[in-house]
Amino acid sequence: METTLLIYLFFVFLLSAVLGFELISKVPSTLHTPLMSGSNAISGIAIVGALLAAGSGTDDSLSRWLGLAALIAATINVVGGYLVTDRMLEMFKKKDDKQ
Repeated sequence: METTLLIYLFFVFLLSAVLGFELISKVPSTLHTPLMSGSNAISGIAIVGALLAAGSGTDDSLSRWLGLAALIAATINVVGGYLVTDRMLEMFKKKDDKQ
């Protein structure tokens, strides 16, 4: 039963990765900034889940390490998303508005 569940979860992960790549590659460049804001909100939720997994009261060290890895990955995603969004919004400012 355990192996079947692992294979199922791996299949769902691969399917979501392929679907996410296809969706993002089809988005026009004018919509990237609003989508980045939504992605940052979702990554913020992932940070909360990763904190819960990393700080779980169980003695299972694998879940703690995976929670820590998820926390690091989600944090990098949020920070990078905000930096990219800020840079893209800078391109829409007029030359005399920049300070």
